[in-house]
Amino acid sequence: MPEAAEVAVDKTDTKNQSSGIGSIIKKRWRGWLRAVHRDFGYLAVGFTLIYAVSGIAINHIADWDPNFKATEKTLTIEPIAADLPDDVAVKRVTDAAGTGTPDDVFRAGDEIRLTYSSGTQVTAIGDTGQITVQARSSRFFLRVANWLHYNRGKRAWTYMADLYAIMLLYLAISGIFMIKGRLGLRWRGAVLISLGLGVPLGYVALSGGPNAHQNAKTASTKPPPVEPLPTADDDLARPPVRKQPPGEGSAVDGLEPMVPRTLPPAAGSATTQP
Repeated sequence: MPEAAEVAVDKTDTKNQSSGIGSIIKKRWRGWLRAVHRDFGYLAVGFTLIYAVSGIAINHIADWDPNFKATEKTLTIEPIAADLPDDVAVKRVTDAAGTGTPDDVFRAGDEIRLTYSSGTQVTAIGDTGQITVQARSSRFFLRVANWLHYNRGKRAWTYMADLYAIMLLYLAISGIFMIKGRLGLRWRGAVLISLGLGVPLGYVALSGGPNAHQNAKTASTKPPPVEPLPTADDDLARPPVRKQPPGEGSAVDGLEPMVPRTLPPAAGSATTQP
């Protein structure tokens, strides 16, 4: 009997422990969810800045160059004689432009063109002494952010981008259950989630989706519609083709063969009897 009592006590303790763990999880899971959400939010700050800023820059790539800033300035020096040696003429241009030794030199007539590996180009007109310096400088942060955003040929960064995507998924899903009541899924949260889903879905529906451009191009290349043939009641309709009555020896059923006719001989002409 004492052994049976000990077994019953052990089962009761185990049941109480399991129910205790369950009650703890039920009470504290939302707090743990918020804690992990907070920490992932801190970790995602740097990633979000990179992808958000570069995403805006790339989004308007048709309006500007997000990687480089182009500049152009014009200078005027004394005219350069056509018979001046190339090295002397080039030195006068580079001293005035302040661009240093060029990587490539082209001179034809009164024009001197200097090219640099950095993308800078200097053009000088000897007759007028006008020098045009076209240069470009790197937008340091944007260029690095765009380089990371494109993620081409960077295997190690691919895993970092996947990790950031997983963090974003957790932030989005955990944010749904962080708050309960009317401010959560019961009212405010449900409305905002529906709005967030409705904007992209509505745009896809209104714009026609990814095949809209292809469908418009296909529609513009369709051949013109074929006009219907005139009916029998139409005054301008062609009369129906009449078939000749069948005759003997016709080559085609229902059509009489055509027999060549011999014109009568003219007066005074010789005739040949077969």
